[in-house]
Amino acid sequence: MALELRPRRVLDVGTGSGAIALAIADELPDCEVVATDTSAAALEVARANAERLGFADRVSFLEGSLPPSGEFELTLANLPYVAETEWASLQPEVTEWEPREALLAGPDGLDAIRAFLAEHRVRLSPRQSRRKTKSAVDWVALEVGEGQAATVVDLLREAGFGNVETRRDLAGTPRVVVGRRVVAP
Repeated sequence: MALELRPRRVLDVGTGSGAIALAIADELPDCEVVATDTSAAALEVARANAERLGFADRVSFLEGSLPPSGEFELTLANLPYVAETEWASLQPEVTEWEPREALLAGPDGLDAIRAFLAEHRVRLSPRQSRRKTKSAVDWVALEVGEGQAATVVDLLREAGFGNVETRRDLAGTPRVVVGRRVVAP
């Protein structure tokens, strides 16, 4: 599955400093980008970065996990994915600077991804009513921790994403799981 798309609307969930949302805005100048985070402090940093880089008018920042509604062709999510038992083994530069809630996600590190997929299915799936003649395509890309890709592939398939694959980082570790769902008119 090739991720060859030019989305008109992109959602960046868990934007943090806004790096991904701002990179999308830079690469796709005609694209509307909405970035969310549950941390008001993170959103303050993201807004400042958008202002500094000249994208303040092209990226919307919202506090929370998902916007109340909306159709997005592509949803990117960098959610917490560290298992609670792994906190003590993380590098000091992570534990000293990153808030626990930005990293920890339950016993297996997948609680945030499970919650996101359940909420995404209800609130952000392509709406058939707005597309009378064409199928709608819904893409999701989730960053995952080491050893989690296979489970997240299964979670995406259970959520209705029939075409799922993993992408490796520069070290060769499966790091992103991408799913595609087609909704017929």
